[in-house]
Amino acid sequence: MTRRKSRQVSIGSVAVGGDAPVSVQSMTKTRTDDVEGTIRQIRELAELGCEIVRIAVPSRDAAKTIPAIRAESSLPIVADVHFSAGIALEAVKAGADAVRINPGNTTDTEGIRALADAARERGIPIRVGTNSGSVGHGTEKDVAKRLVDVCLEACGRLEEMDFHDIIVSFKASTCDDTVRAYRIASGRCDYPFHVGMTATGPAEQGLVRSAIAIGAVLMEGIGDTIRVSLTGPPHGEVSAAYEILSAVGLRKRGPEVVACPTCGRCGIDVAGLAEEVKRVTSGWTDDITIAVMGCEVNGPGEAREADVGIAGAGKKMLLFSKGVERGRVEPSSAADALVEEARKLRVEKEK
Repeated sequence: MTRRKSRQVSIGSVAVGGDAPVSVQSMTKTRTDDVEGTIRQIRELAELGCEIVRIAVPSRDAAKTIPAIRAESSLPIVADVHFSAGIALEAVKAGADAVRINPGNTTDTEGIRALADAARERGIPIRVGTNSGSVGHGTEKDVAKRLVDVCLEACGRLEEMDFHDIIVSFKASTCDDTVRAYRIASGRCDYPFHVGMTATGPAEQGLVRSAIAIGAVLMEGIGDTIRVSLTGPPHGEVSAAYEILSAVGLRKRGPEVVACPTCGRCGIDVAGLAEEVKRVTSGWTDDITIAVMGCEVNGPGEAREADVGIAGAGKKMLLFSKGVERGRVEPSSAADALVEEARKLRVEKEK
C-alpha cells in the first residue's frame, strides 16, 4: 500500500504523519474534573495499547486539571475544546500536548491568534476537526465538501498567523460522507489526517460502521492516526482500532487468531478453541497468525497458510507450523498443541 504523503508533527513523543506508523487514539469518557477517574481510565487505555488520549475540556476549571492529569499519564494528552479559543489557550498553558478546536463553533479570530502564538511557543500541534453536526448548512449542500471547506478555511487562517503544525479531521455520521470527505481533502492539502467517524452508535453497529469508513480510507493510503468512536466505555475503541489496522495490513499488535465460520461438517468446538487460543496468547506482542479450522475441505490449506494452524472435523486434527505438517492431535489437546507451536516460533524469532 502506498500511503499519502503528509507533513509530520508530534503529539508528545508520538509522531503523526510523514512515514510514522498510523497511531491509535481514544478519548476518556470520565468527567475531566474527576481527576482520579480520568487518570485511571488513561492507564487502562495505555495498557490496551492506546498511544494518544483525548480529554474533554469544556471549561476553564476543566483546563486547570490538566497539570495533575498530565503528571500521571504515560500518554500524550490532547485537550478537546469547543466554543472558546480562550479555554483552548488555557489548556495549552496548562500543559496539554495538543489541542483540538472545532471551526464550526470556534470563530474568535483574535482568540485563535493568541492560541496559535501559545501553541507555537510551546511546540505543540492544533487539530482542526470538523463534524457534520456543527459545520452548519450554508450554501454547500454536499456534506463531505462542506466538512473539508470549513476545516481548510480555518487552517488557512492559522497558516496566515504563521502556525503550521496542524492536524485535520472530517467526521460525518454516515460512511459515505466520511469517506468522501477524506478523499476530497487528500487532494487539497498535505496536513496529517486524524481519521474517524462520528455518532456511529453502540456495540456491533458502531464497530461495523467504523470499520467500513475508517478501513475504506486507510485502504486508499489515507490516514495518519485513527480513533474508533463508540458509544460506551472507551476500552473497546482501542482493540477495534488495532483490528482495523491489522485487517488493512498496516499494523499488528500481538497474534492474529483466524477461524472458520463453521458449518454442518464441523465436529469440534471451533469457537471455543479459538477463544481459548486467543485468551492464552492475549499478552503476547508477537506478529503471529494462528489459524483454527474445523473441516477437512478448505481447512488444511488455510491452516497451512498461517504461521501455525490446526484443521480437522473429526477425532484427529492436523497441526501445521510454517506450512509444514507437524502431526495429528486430539481435539481436546488442540489448543495446547497450537499454543506450543506458536511459542516455538517466538523462540526462533528471538534467536
